[in-house]
Amino acid sequence: MFVCSCFGVTEQQVKEHAAGGARTPRQIASACKAGTDCGSCVRRIQALLGRGACPRHELAGQDGPVPAGLDEAGGLPEAA
Repeated sequence: MFVCSCFGVTEQQVKEHAAGGARTPRQIASACKAGTDCGSCVRRIQALLGRGACPRHELAGQDGPVPAGLDEAGGLPEAA
């Protein structure tokens, strides 16, 4: 199945690059250009790498301080 339609990169190719040492979407992009055009595949690449779609949301769900600019639920605060 294609992960990146812009460059014709398949899920298998992303997995192969990950097995070869690519650990981040940026490293995948360096290896095969996936995620460098429209960007719609970046979340899928993150999922294939075992990373959450939004690391800030994961951090906000842990005990401890909420990263600056995020509310307690990990989202952006509502405008007043």
